[in-house]
Order: sequence, then C-alpha cells, then structure tokens
Amino acid sequence: MEAGALAWCRDNDGDEAWLLCEVVKKSATELTLKHKGKTFTKGLAEVNEETSERKFQDVELANTPLSQEDKEDGRDNDLITLPHLHEPAILHALSDRFFRGKIYTWTGPVLIAVNPFQRLPLYDTPILEAYRRDGLLKAQGLGNVGDKELEPHVFAIADRSYRQMMGEQRKSQAILISGESGAGKTETTKIVMLYLTTLGAGNVEDTPPSMDDGEGGTGDSKEEQSIMQRVLQSNPVLEAFGNARTLRNDNSSRFGKFIELGFSRAGHLLGARVQTYLLEKVRLAFHAAGERNYHIFYQILRGTPDADHPKYEFHEGVTGGLDLPNFFHYTGQGGAPHLREFSDESGLAYTLKAMRRLGWDEAKIESVLFLCAGILHLGQIGFNLIDKEGNDCAEVADKKIMGHAARLLGVDIEKLHIALTEKVILARGQEIRSWLTPDRAADARDALAKTIYGALFLWVVDQVNASIGWETDADVRSSCGVLDIFGFECFAVNSFEQLCINFTNEALQQQFNQFIFKLEQAEYEAEAIDWAFIEFPDNQDCLDTIQAPKIGILAMLDDECRLPKGSDRNFAKRMYEQYLPEKNMTVSENTRFHASNVQKAKAVFCIRHFAGLVAYNAETNFMEKNKDEIPLTAQNLFETAPSQLIQDTYACQKRETEGRATPGDAKKASKSKTVGQQFKEQLTSLINNVQQTDPHYIRCIKPNDAAKPLMLTRKRTTEQLRYGGVLEAVRVARAGYPVRLHHAAFYQRYRMLLPTTPDSVLPWSMDGQNEQKLCVKLVEVVLEEGKKHKEATKSGPLDPKEEGITRSEKIRRMQNQPISMEFPRGDVQLGKTKVFMRKHPHDCLEAHRVFHQHASATVIQCWARGLAKQRSYLIVEDAIQTIQRCYRGSKGRERWWRLRKADAGDLLTKVFRMLMARGKYNRSRRGTVRYQALVRGYNLRRVLAAIKVQKYYRRYVGRRNYRKMSSAILSLQCRKRAKDAKKLMDDLKREQKDVGKLKGMNEKLKQEMASLRAMLAAQAKESNANIEHERAIKEREDKIHELEKRIAEIEKELAEAKSTVEKLEAKLKEQLETNKVDKETIYQLKSRGYGQEGSGMGRRENSAGGMSRRESTKHTTAAAAPTPVVVVAEGAEIPEGAIQVPPNYVSPEVLAEHRSRVARLEDALDEERRLRRDADGEIIKLRAAMNGVKLDDSMVSALLAPQLSAASSGVNSEESSYSGDTDIPTSMKSSRSKRSEVPPEVTGAEEKTDGRAAEVQHALDKLGMEEDRKKSSFMDNFRVRADFIPRIRRGKGGKEGEEKDEEEALAVGWKVEVRNRKEREEMLRDNVHSFESKMKKFLSILEEGMDVVMWQLNRGQPDMSGSESADEFAVKSSHVTFKMHRRGELYVQAVLTFMLRGGYLSKAIGRNRNVDKTALEPLSLHDILEVRAGCSGYDHAELPASSGKAKKKKDASKTNENKQSSLFMTIKATPTPVASARSYIFRFKSRSSRNDALHALRVVLADMQIHEGVGISNIQQTGHGDGSDHVDDADKIMIPLSAVHDAINRERENYDRILLMLLQGGEDLKEKEDDLLGMRSKLESVMQESKEKDRIQANDSKLIMQLSKKLETLLMDNEDLRDQNDRLNNRLVAVESEKMNLLARSG
Repeated sequence: MEAGALAWCRDNDGDEAWLLCEVVKKSATELTLKHKGKTFTKGLAEVNEETSERKFQDVELANTPLSQEDKEDGRDNDLITLPHLHEPAILHALSDRFFRGKIYTWTGPVLIAVNPFQRLPLYDTPILEAYRRDGLLKAQGLGNVGDKELEPHVFAIADRSYRQMMGEQRKSQAILISGESGAGKTETTKIVMLYLTTLGAGNVEDTPPSMDDGEGGTGDSKEEQSIMQRVLQSNPVLEAFGNARTLRNDNSSRFGKFIELGFSRAGHLLGARVQTYLLEKVRLAFHAAGERNYHIFYQILRGTPDADHPKYEFHEGVTGGLDLPNFFHYTGQGGAPHLREFSDESGLAYTLKAMRRLGWDEAKIESVLFLCAGILHLGQIGFNLIDKEGNDCAEVADKKIMGHAARLLGVDIEKLHIALTEKVILARGQEIRSWLTPDRAADARDALAKTIYGALFLWVVDQVNASIGWETDADVRSSCGVLDIFGFECFAVNSFEQLCINFTNEALQQQFNQFIFKLEQAEYEAEAIDWAFIEFPDNQDCLDTIQAPKIGILAMLDDECRLPKGSDRNFAKRMYEQYLPEKNMTVSENTRFHASNVQKAKAVFCIRHFAGLVAYNAETNFMEKNKDEIPLTAQNLFETAPSQLIQDTYACQKRETEGRATPGDAKKASKSKTVGQQFKEQLTSLINNVQQTDPHYIRCIKPNDAAKPLMLTRKRTTEQLRYGGVLEAVRVARAGYPVRLHHAAFYQRYRMLLPTTPDSVLPWSMDGQNEQKLCVKLVEVVLEEGKKHKEATKSGPLDPKEEGITRSEKIRRMQNQPISMEFPRGDVQLGKTKVFMRKHPHDCLEAHRVFHQHASATVIQCWARGLAKQRSYLIVEDAIQTIQRCYRGSKGRERWWRLRKADAGDLLTKVFRMLMARGKYNRSRRGTVRYQALVRGYNLRRVLAAIKVQKYYRRYVGRRNYRKMSSAILSLQCRKRAKDAKKLMDDLKREQKDVGKLKGMNEKLKQEMASLRAMLAAQAKESNANIEHERAIKEREDKIHELEKRIAEIEKELAEAKSTVEKLEAKLKEQLETNKVDKETIYQLKSRGYGQEGSGMGRRENSAGGMSRRESTKHTTAAAAPTPVVVVAEGAEIPEGAIQVPPNYVSPEVLAEHRSRVARLEDALDEERRLRRDADGEIIKLRAAMNGVKLDDSMVSALLAPQLSAASSGVNSEESSYSGDTDIPTSMKSSRSKRSEVPPEVTGAEEKTDGRAAEVQHALDKLGMEEDRKKSSFMDNFRVRADFIPRIRRGKGGKEGEEKDEEEALAVGWKVEVRNRKEREEMLRDNVHSFESKMKKFLSILEEGMDVVMWQLNRGQPDMSGSESADEFAVKSSHVTFKMHRRGELYVQAVLTFMLRGGYLSKAIGRNRNVDKTALEPLSLHDILEVRAGCSGYDHAELPASSGKAKKKKDASKTNENKQSSLFMTIKATPTPVASARSYIFRFKSRSSRNDALHALRVVLADMQIHEGVGISNIQQTGHGDGSDHVDDADKIMIPLSAVHDAINRERENYDRILLMLLQGGEDLKEKEDDLLGMRSKLESVMQESKEKDRIQANDSKLIMQLSKKLETLLMDNEDLRDQNDRLNNRLVAVESEKMNLLARSG
C-alpha cells in the first residue's frame, strides 16, 4: 500500500459505508489518504510479528478497476476471483453490477441476489431454455468449451442442484435461501420451484397453472391436476395464511418453510412435502402502524361479494362509515393499507383457485373461510367490568358479536363465554375456577385467537402435504429441498422471536462455514497444495450459549417456565448468574454473552452472533411466548366443539405441542413441549437433513428500504452482507490462501518485478512455455533478487550517484524503497492451475510492483520533460532570430521612408495648388448654375400658375352648372315623391281602417298554426318509435307547408287589397274635401239671399258631396260659358245678355257630375267588399283544412252570407235616408234600386241556419263555427274581444243585446280539457262572456265592502347622514272592512274607507289598541299609484302580527296563513310629509275574493283614467257627441257626425280600459315570470350539478371496468404465453433427449 495506490476507507459518519481513496503518503505509524480533494490520516492498527505487515485502522487495499471489455466478458461474475476479497470489494462489485442490471453474482458457491424492485426480462422461456440446455450439456460432458459462460442466475443454481441429484451418487440436494424481509426470498423460492418442477415434468406435457385460468378451475379434481401444477399451487395457499405486510415488504413470509421435492429414478417429479417453522402468531393480536395482519383476512373482507356478506356476518351498517378491514380490531390496527403489487380481491380469487386445484372441495373451503371470519368476530368481543361476589369480573359487552363468533367458529357459545371470562387450574385432581378481569379476559381472547389460527395454519400445511405429497416413500429415489428461511434480524427491541430466528441463522451459518471449509479443502486437494496448517473459525460456542443443556438460554427459559412464580426478570437474573457470576462483569468467558450494568437493570442481555452483537429484552413476554399453552377452558371448548374442522385443527395443534411417550413407559402421559423445545427439535431435524444433502446457497439482498428501483443504500447493503453470512464465508474462504491467481495472470502481473533479468532466464512471453514452471521460476528468481538486495543494503542504502549505473537504476535508488522481498517459500503455493498466496507475500509483490511502476513512470517522465525542455529551447531560439530579422528590416524601412517623405513634400505642394484653383472654379460654376435655376424656376412657376388658374375657373363653371341642374332635379324628384308618398299614405290609412281586422285575423291564424306545429312536434316526440305516426306527422307537416304557402299567397293578396283600400281612402278624402268646398259654396249662395227653391237641391248636394272645389269651378265655368249668368241683388239692373239666377242656384250639370262620382265610389266600395269576402273565404278554407275539413266554393259562400247581410244593412239605411226626399232624381233612385236588388245568395238577408245544406251544416259543426243568431255578423266568430280597433260604420247601429248574468266561476279555456278546436273556441267565448258579466259586478262589490286583514307600511324619509330609515307598520294585522264611498259623480271624488271590525264591545275592551287611529283615514282614489297582486315590496311570511296579549295564541296560525301569497293584494299610494312611500297590504279569505277586489279596483282606476284623466291611446276624439261644433242644420246631413264621434269615443274608452287592464296584468305576469325564471335557473343548476356528479361517477365506473377488463385480458394473455412456453420447453426437452439418444446410438 504505497503512495498513489487506491484504498477503501470506512465511512463512519455517512451512508456510503466505504470510501474509495488515494494513498498520498505512508509512514510507519500513519497513512495519509485523499478523497474528493479532502485529505485525512489513519493510524496504525496492528503489526504482524511474523511478516512485519502493518494494518491501518479501517483501511483495505482496493482492487485494480476492470475494463469495460473485462466486465462484458464476465470477469466480475464470481467475486472469489478478486485479488482482494473483503467487505468493501464485495460491496463495490455488487453495486456496480446492480446498476448495470445484473442482480445475480457468484461468491464462490454462494449466489448473491439483489432485489431489483422492478420486473426484469430474466425469467422468460428462452432464458430458462438456455440454462436448461447448458446444464444438460455440462451433465453430458459437452460443456460450453470455448463458449462464453452464462451469467449468474437462480436458474443456474437450481439446474446445478438438479444435475447433481441426477448424478451417479443420486444424492439429495438442498437449496438454502435466506435474507431479511423484502429481500425477495419468496419470489426466489417460486422461481427455483418453477425451474425444478419444469425439469421434473419429464415428457409429460404439463404446464404450471396461471393466475387467470377462469374461476379457479372448479371442475378440476385432484386426479386431473398434474403434480407439477399442484406443487406450484401450494404457494398461494401458504402465502395467504402465512404472509403479511410489514414496513419493509408487502408480502413478507412470517414463517419458515422447507419444501422437499421428491423425484423418481428417471428424474420425474413425484410430489412434495412442506415443513414450516415458527409462525409469528403474535401478529394476529397486534401489528404496528403501516403493517397488516395475514393476507387471508383482508382477502375475505375485501374480496367477498356483497351477496355473501350476511353469511359471514359482515354488516356495512355497523361499521360507522369505515370499510370492513378498518372496522375489525385484528385488521385495522395498522390502517389496513392496500398492497402495491396486487389487490385483495384478485388475491382471494387466486387463493380459492389454488385451493380447488389442490383438490379441496367447496365444503372444506367454506369451513376454512368461516373459521377465519369467526376469528375476526372473536377479536371484536369487548368486556365490561362487573362486581361478582365482591370481585372485579369481566362480562362480555355484546352477546350478539359473541354469537356470531361462536357460529362461525363452530363452537358452543356457553363454553366460549367460559373460555373468555374464566380461568381453570388443576390442583391435585381438582379444578379451581377464578374470574378474569377485563384486561385478563382480553388477553385470554387474543390467546384463544392465536391458538385457533396457529392450529388452522398447521392443518392447512397438513392438507397441502396431503394434496402434493408422494404416495409411497419407496418411489422417491432422491429429493431436492428448498429452504425459505427468515434472515438475521436486529431491531431496536428484540424479543423471543428474534432469538429463535437468529439461533436458526447461527446454526445454518455453522453448517455454511463447514460447507465452505469442505469446498476449500476440495480445491486445495484438487490443486495439490499443502493445507494442513490452516485453521477455520467456528461459532459452536455461540450455539452452546443458546442451546446447551441446563446452562443454555433456552434450557434456562424452560426451567423458569416450569416454576409457579417464574417471571421474565427472574429468567434474566438466572442468565446473569450463569454467564456473569462476578461483580461488574460484562462479558462472559466465551465472549458471546454481554450485559452492562444498565442493561442488567432493564433485564436486557446481548449475544455476539456471527453478524454482530444483538440486544434482547427479556421483559417482552419471553415466558408467555415460550409456554404457548392451551388453557383447560379452551381445551374443553375445542374437544366438545360441534365443528369437525375445529377438532381437526386442535388435533394438529396437540400433536405439535405434546411429545410422544417414551418407549419404556407407554402408560406415561404425553408431556407438553415449549416453543423453544419444538423449535430446537425442528432446527435439529432441519440441520440433519441439510447435512445429509449437498447444499446450495442463495443470499438475498435488499438494496434499499424504500422499495424503489435503481437505488442502492451502501450501508444497508453492507449490514445485510454481514447478517447474511457472506462476509463470514469470505473470511472462512480466505483463512488459508486469500489471494488466488491463475498462472498466466500471476506471471503477467509480476514479471515486471525483474526488468534486468534477461529474456533467456525469464521470457516476457508465455507462448509455447509451461505456465507452472515459469511461475515457479519467477518466484525463485524474485526471492534470490530479494536476498541480493538485502545483502547489498546491509551497510546502508545504495548510492544513486554511483558511476556506471543506468538512469533507471539511479531513479530507483532515489525513490523510497519498498519492504524487502522476504517471505517463506511455503506462503506461495503453486497449484496445477492457480497460484495460492497468503496475504504477506501478496503485499510484498504488490509493493514491489507499485515501486517498479513508479520508477518506470519516473523514467518516462524524465524523458518526456527532457523533450519538453528541448522543444522550448528550439522555440526560444527561433523567436530570437525572428526578432533580429524584424529589427533589421525596421531600420531599412526607416531610411527608405525618409527618402519617400522628401519626394512626397514636392508632390503635396503641387497637389495643394491644384486644389486651390479647382475649388475656386467649382464655386464659380455652382453660383452660375444656381442663378440659372432661380430664373428658370420663376418663369416656369408663372406658366404653371396661369394653367392652374384656368383649371380652377373651368372646374368652378362646370360645378356651378352641375349644382343647378342637380338642385332642380332633386326638387322635382322630391316634389314628385312627396306627392306619391302622400297619395300612398292616404291609401294605406284607408286600407288600414277596413282591412285591419283581416290582418289581425291573419296574425291569429299564424299563432294557431304555430300552436298546431308545436302540438304536432310534441305528438311526434311521444310517438317517435311508431313508423305510422312518423308518416302521419310527415303528411301533416307537408299540409302545414302547403298552408304556409297558401298564407303567403293570401298575405300577398291582402297587401294588394290594402293598397286598393288606401287608394279608395285617398279618393274618399278628396271627396270629403270637395264636399267641404261645396258646402262653403252653398253657404255663400245662401248668404247672398237665394230663395228656398234650391234648398232641397243644396241639401242633396251637401249630402252627396262627390266633387272637388276645382272641378266644380271648372264645370260651373264651362256651363256658363255660352250665356253669362249674373247674380244680382234685388232691385238691381240685369246686364244685357245675362241670365238672372237665384243666389242658391246649382247647375244641373254640376249636380249630375256629382251624382255620377258618388255612384263610382259606391261601385268601388262594392269591389272592396267582394275582395274582403274572397279573403274571408280563403281564411275559412285554410282553417277548415287545418281541422281536416274540405270546403268548396258554395259552402264558403253560404258561410259568408251573414257578412253580406250586415254589409247590405248599411246600404238599406242609406236608402232609407234617401227615401224621405221627393226631389231625388229617378236616375239616382234607379241606381239605388239596382244596388238594392241583390240576390239573397249574396246578401244573406233571408238566409236561415235551418235552411243550409247538410254539407255546410256538417262543416260548421266540425269547425266549431255555428252561427250565433243574436250576432249581426258571422265574422265575429273569427275574432276575439281583444280586437279593440274602432270601426266607423254608416248610420247608427242598434243596441247590443245585454248578455245574461252567469253565476258560474270564471275558467280559462286553455286550462279546461277539450277534445277539439271547436270546443276550445266555444269555451274561450263562454269564458269571455262570463268575465264581461263579472266586470259589471265589480263596482257593486267595492261599494258593498269586503272583510280583510290589513297592514299599512310607511317608509320614512332618509336622515341627513344618508342612512335609510327602518320600515314602520302603522297598522299590524288588523281585521277591517274596506269599501268604496263616492262623494260625487266623478271617480276623483271617491275614497276607500277602512272600518275596524268587532263592534262596540271590542272597541270598549281595547282589542285594537295597536292600531293607529290616523292610519285608518280614508284613501282617495286619485292617491292610488298602482294595485298589485301579492305582497309587493315585503316578504309576506315576515309580516308582523298584532302585539296584543289576546292574540299571541293565534300567532302560529296567522303565520301559516301569511305563507299563502295568493291571498294578498298591495295598494301603493302617494307619499305624505311623514312617509316617503305608503303601502296598504290586504289578506283576503280566499283567492277568488282577492281576484274580485283586484279586478274591481283596476276597472275603477281604468275608468277614472279614461273619463277624468289624460288619454293614453292614439285614438283621439274630434268633438263632443252633441254635435255643437257642426252646422246648425245637422238634421239636413244624412250621416250624423255626432253619432260617429260618440261611437268613436265609446270605442276609445273601451280601448283605453283594455290597455290599462292589460298593462297591469302584464306587470303581474312579468313578476310571476321572473319568479319562475329564478326558480327554473336554480332547478337547472341543481340538475346540472346532479348530472355532472352522475357523469363523473359513470365515467369513474366505466374507467374502473375498462381497467379491470384490460388487466384481466393482459393476465390471461400472460398466462397463455407461459403455458405455451412451458409446452415448448417440454417439447424441446424431449427433442434434446431424442437427439442425445440418437448421438449415443450413432456413437
């Protein structure tokens, strides 16, 4: 270990365990090391007196790092080949291979397996086949000669054991697998068994069972399953009952097992046998946080279907919201976490499948599950403290739970109660009973549960052995056992279980050391070297400390258990007295037992095992755990149990705990054995079995505690190497010759120690030479050179300045000299293939090798530095020469530059003079050019300015002309368009008056069509699944489409008719203007004093009125043109040639023209009526088509007859007005008679309903349009009362018949169930009539008065600070009678009065003291702002009650009445100086009375607004009805305008009233709609949230189902692939066997 070498230094502070350092300096007493720039020293630990070797503290020499090629060639597959094999070397090699994905490493015969915590492709069928083929070839002597060795693998060690078992000796084999929890022991055991069963299957085409072969193969019997499948299926059953989750491992085996596989002479698998060791029963009653109980409990709780929960008494309602594993005491102590690798549901299915494949019937499986469930319920039993006979006794808290436990366990409930609450002791043949306290009863419950489960586990093992065992022992030729045993354990608190586990590992380590010693002995003998002097370490003294008779720890524990008053403290005291008899003695004589004074006070003792010192606490129930006795009450419970399973399990437990009677005394009863005795016997049997076999060892290593891949904690790995015995095995292996090198490696490594030895003595190449002889010669020459060097240095070190020596020799003499090459010749043994060296010779050789390497490096550095210096000299020389050349050149250039400067001065003078002249010339030239530019620019700008002026002038002239022309055109167009617009406007107004009703009916028809379309859509949705309905809907839609087209056509015709009406109205307006002019002319003529001769003519002219003023003037002028007519006063002279006429004279031509114009207008009106009739006929046809009735033209004419009769009535009235005139011309009468001679088919004057045709009557009945004989027009059936457009008719219509009063309640037509549209229209008509009749009663209702409950709410004015004042109730819940009192004819003078109810007595006793007397003042109608339905502005449920004591009892009932908002009405009044707003709130007895009062007030307010307020409609009156604004001789006018104005006023009043009512009703409707919209939005939000939750839940369920299905598919595919691979493997085995047989035959 010289300077520059690599060494390992122990890391006592960090987690690295060992640090790779470089040796900086070495002295006799200390060693200086360097790691990552940090330097530190280590002191001397010891010096070997024989070899003078120095050992430094915590320092080990490091191996030379392997190259990448060596690693790929597998030079690090076996750690035993490392030159330095110690703890850091093994740790470094394992870490390097682990991160390269190589988890298996050989350490001699031991296979080290590091758990990768991830799935690696190392166990596929091709890999298994490769190891099987390699093992087969090696067994035949045809091993892979020249081929690359396979990597270390668990398949390799399993194949080796199988090939050795099938060898000539047929010796049984054993594979011992050990390691701590989580290291992968269980998985390694499965892999080994899979390989062995695959090889043992032979030619039988059996494949190992998969995890997803249906539901466990319920139909497979024991005979139908192969032995290979049954053996492999035993693992899931044992894991379910014996494995649990710990903090370090999810599937930790809490017991040890030895599985012995029996093979026939031909190597076929016959069966297996399982033996278990030390089940951790204490886990049943207690486990730490984060851990779990045994898997079977969680599989039952989580994997059992909900339908099977009642039979196991699993009730979800009693868990308090917890899942079942967290609810039960035995499973919920650690939180019941889920496993990471697999779920409990799939685990139960896998376990049940394995049970069925082992041949268990359903009854047996069901009984086992019942027993496990009974144990869970047993743990739920609690105890209460009671006093019985003066003693504290325990009583079961819940007998129901105990009943569940007894039923499931199959025991008697009374005896179970006794076993839990009583204790029985046998003394001299008598039973002594005592009551248990609650704490003792809980301990008895846990002990009983542990006993039952332990017995159940033994029974399960017996059943597994019965299923997989071989039939007869004679068939088994040899066996191969697999031992899955717990590893060495050292926790913070160690108890009896850890002592037994470490005792087992100590015994197995001794056997392992002996096995390693035998291997070393065999290797030494094979290499023919001397090994008689070697001593191996032994740990027999540690085993004696634990198991020695009488003085061993287990023996003393058994003795203490036999004592009546034995305790854990006394047991510890006995051990101290035995091993530490002297005072203050802490270490025993054999150095295995340790205990300090502090530990003695705490009953703690330590044992120094092979892996280190472990402290055990004796006060952790050592005695209770060692006894493990079954109380007499429990024995009685088991022996008398009605369940056969509980009796069988008790028999297994009894056989295990009681020893057999001795052969000499058969009558002697069997004696119960302690757990220590049982374990010692099992361990002795196990060691004997292992010693009779050839063992193979697998040490499993857990790289980290976090169970993460690609993560290795070096400190934890070092502890496991120590606990696993790997380092102990290395120490044993290296006790003789720790360093072993092959001949070639030894010679190539140490030939450099003799650089001066000629090639003839020791050649540098080994080609063609005997390797062993060369190694012997090398050792001899090295020893001779060492002697020579020692003799030469006796007088002192050699002088490096000696003359005649080489430079290399001089360098060697200048360096620190290594230790002398002196060691016994026997310390280096030359075997047949290897060179064996002890540590001292190896250190000497390595020291000299490092010395020569340093010397050679120094020589190389010397030459390299010389070359560097020579190169630097040449570079400096070249630089100097370059500088000199540069300097000489610089001086020459300086002289030449001076000559150039003289020539340049002359040239510069010439150039300067030239530049002066040139500048002067350029300045003159630029000035001239600039002047020319100014002149030319001035001239050009003048020309351009003139052109621009001309352009602007010409544009101005053109634009002026254009504007004049445009203005004239626009004026002309505007004049023309205005004239056309006025004319069009007049036509539109006229058409609007007569055709407005048709338009309204058209709009209603559209609404009916929309409702029909909606109805059809709803029916289509309801009958969407019916094809016939869909076809009918399609036909209806086609008809609707046709009707829509027809409506479009009608609307077009309506527009044309409207335009025609507007034109007629324009003409009528012109006629009215003409009449006005004529009237003025008549007045003028009358004023001039004409006689009465033309009065009749003037009256007729005034009434006809058909000519405009301009036309009349023209005609008058034209008529008087031949003979002048002069109007003169009486007594004046008449001009010559003139005709004297009276002042009121009217020309006959003018009168004839006027009458002809009136005739044309009447013809136009008839044409208008005809068009109206056609439009009405089209509407009737359309409605009939919508109702499924087809009408022809005759039917439509018959239906339109009443309308024609109504129109003719106007004509008759006109004729009656003319009938009084005797002066009417005959032509005019004839024309009127012609117009009056209308056939009955058209006028309908004599048409009767009874006289209609049958087809017409049928159509009317079907359409619901039966004519009402009391009505004047048939078209009234096609309009509703909402059509309030006023219509001006000629003449005075008769009085409308008063409708009869109807007492029935008002009903809304669309809320009544009807069968067709006819019934709906009739119901609407009846409802309207009933409503109109009730409207007439509302005034009388208000005048009679109504009883209500009244509140008056006054809102005060806000104060100066701006804060709102509180609401004040002037009247609270007062019973009053309100009525309307009229003080005059006008409604403005009417008031609403409020009278308190209750009479004189109530007033005398002060029942209404809470009422403000001023608040009951009358309310004028003109102070009412609005009347609203409901409680407006205040929550009706929060209205205050009266404060009187007498009414407190009725508050509850009144509060309930206030909850009905339909009983309230609110009147808002004008503000007062006291209140900014007033509200009168009334509660009625019924909703109908509320509605009557509401409608009555609104009608009164509407009438007051109409008659006494400002008009609100666009229909304005043009004069009063008395006709005072018209001419005095109104009787001479045929159409009295006063009647027209009265009719208009009545229509206006009705129209205004309806507008007011609709306005108030619209506000009520809007409030209700807002409330409904708010409620609907809340409902939609709630529904949306519900839908979202349902969607998320559905998505989660779908995702879980998809994942589970995908997982099942993948598992099934995986198992199918495994089955196929196993079949192919068997076939390949058969093919290989046939090939071998053919080769043997051919050979």
